Amino acid sequence: MMSWTGPMARGVLAVLSRLWLAAVLFAAWEVVARIIRESYFPPPSEIVAAMHELWFSGPAGRLFLTDRALDDFGHSLYNLFGGWVLACLAGMAVGIALGLSRTLADYVEPMVHFGRAIPPPTLLSFYIAAFQLGTPMQVATIVSGVVWPVLLNTVDGVRTVDRLHLESAEVFGVRGVRRLLWVVIPAASPKIVAGVRISLGIALILMVLSELVGSTAGIGSLLIGAQRSFDLPQMWAGIVLLGLLGYLFNAVFVTVEKRALRWHLNARGAS
Repeated sequence: MMSWTGPMARGVLAVLSRLWLAAVLFAAWEVVARIIRESYFPPPSEIVAAMHELWFSGPAGRLFLTDRALDDFGHSLYNLFGGWVLACLAGMAVGIALGLSRTLADYVEPMVHFGRAIPPPTLLSFYIAAFQLGTPMQVATIVSGVVWPVLLNTVDGVRTVDRLHLESAEVFGVRGVRRLLWVVIPAASPKIVAGVRISLGIALILMVLSELVGSTAGIGSLLIGAQRSFDLPQMWAGIVLLGLLGYLFNAVFVTVEKRALRWHLNARGAS
């Protein structure tokens, strides 16, 4: 029999202590929705039923995922992570270059601030004309909005590397690429990771936005289709699913971040 003083019990109680407010809010939503009977705000029970029918009523061998789930999730997540990874790589590469070279930054930074001030939705027409409808247009939309927090955080992280670290590397003959890999990037990594984390949430938003225009697959396509057919439980099912995905992505990222940057967290806690 499990002891209620053990680590497993403490973990269960910690989860319950965080979820009780959400449970109360959903219960209140259920009661209020059934009292007012407003079709635009279905109760959570109908939304969960729609989610089950759409995505989670498949065979156990496929983790209960339906064919629709495989199509929607596969298409959306492929675009999301494809665009996110490309934007992170480009943002870090350009950010490191601008952080290391003040001369280069003086020429490029005005264009960076000009580009980041343009809302990605305003570029949809351009991307449709350049790439036509499909995955390239959707990935380009994601990249255009996701790259900026990674780039700017990388620039800031590289510029704020402790001079003592750089001078110590110089004394020990650590220069060039070795100094970049062993000193600059590790020291700047907390700020770089913060930018990457922010960009993941933006990528989720732009994934949906890019699928609202001319797409026949993906969660965004489901949302716009449900709106046009006034299938409100399906529409809310898509909205709730996006919220759950955002929460899941953030939780996984925070877990990985804590492990990867444990040295930084320990140093900050010690100070």
